[in-house]
Amino acid sequence: MSAVQLEANRSGGLGRSAVSHVVKPLLVVGVDWLTSDWKLYSIAMMLVNVFWVMTLASHAQDIADPALGKRLFESQCVLCHGQNGTGGRGPSLNRPNLEKAPDDKRLDRVIGEGIGPEMPGAWQLSPREVASVRAYVRTLGAMPQEPLPGDATRGAAVYRDKGCGGCHIVMGEGGGFGPELSAIGTRRNAKHLREAIVEPAAFVPEDYMMVEATTAVGTVRGVRANEDAFTVQVKTADGKFASYRKADLKALRRPAGQSLMPSYKGKVTEAELDDVVSYLANLRGRQ
Repeated sequence: MSAVQLEANRSGGLGRSAVSHVVKPLLVVGVDWLTSDWKLYSIAMMLVNVFWVMTLASHAQDIADPALGKRLFESQCVLCHGQNGTGGRGPSLNRPNLEKAPDDKRLDRVIGEGIGPEMPGAWQLSPREVASVRAYVRTLGAMPQEPLPGDATRGAAVYRDKGCGGCHIVMGEGGGFGPELSAIGTRRNAKHLREAIVEPAAFVPEDYMMVEATTAVGTVRGVRANEDAFTVQVKTADGKFASYRKADLKALRRPAGQSLMPSYKGKVTEAELDDVVSYLANLRGRQ
């Protein structure tokens, strides 16, 4: 291991030693070679900065600290992914294979850039911090997955009999008024799925915000498909779209804490609820 790497490991990054061993010699060469042309010198400086970033990133693996990653995860990630990665609004992480991050490079990208529209990127984290969060997340894969008491086959029958396919698509079949569920098991844990069935208004995804647009002839209720400063587009339960100029509306409401999905509390038995949760939790897209 080089002196630069040793110093990087001790200091938690490429610090003064890297400047002495790597950056300064490059600058000296750049000055000697490019003093006659300031533009070329500026390009050389830019290349040195790029080299610095790439070198720091290349050493992130060496300086990843799972303990630091755990602290960052607990402060910024548990709200959606759960205290031990068991999931919630976000997918569970306590499994060895993550569909959106099959390798470390992809996981670093997910952490740093996020997955729209619900997961924001952690742009404020340094390469070392991203690598540390990744290292901690990988340890969660060794934890046992939560048990599912229901039966997925019976759950598929409950899903069909209750008419859920009228609003939701699974593997290309069903209506598109509500969220697609083909891979819902990769995004939500069992607790969240259960809550979404009996108390759907507890968490409404941003893409499915309910709006009520009142015109001179009545009120249209549906999902906000798009909105800007002057117009709003509404998708209704029959799959149609309506566009309105805000200046022409008598009222435009966005009812907070309400969902267009009906609650199934009391409409299904506990056994049926267990079964349909098991069915949904096992929906992981096309393998």
